[in-house]
Amino acid sequence: MEIIYKTILAILLLIVVFSLGQALFYMMTDRGKGTRTVWALTRRISLSLLVIVMIVIGSYMGWLHPHGIDPAM
Repeated sequence: MEIIYKTILAILLLIVVFSLGQALFYMMTDRGKGTRTVWALTRRISLSLLVIVMIVIGSYMGWLHPHGIDPAM
């Protein structure tokens, strides 16, 4: 389950980056005349919130293990 969960998270992160690039492209080509930029950014925000919720759930369920500085130092 952990591998599938991490794979889904990685794919969602790639989709978020793609959506951000898509918004940049629409912003440059539409020149403020269309709503495609707004929709691309809205998708990015929604997917980012989904990624955050999935990280919290994965951490709570024990599927994701945070890496950090060793507290014993």
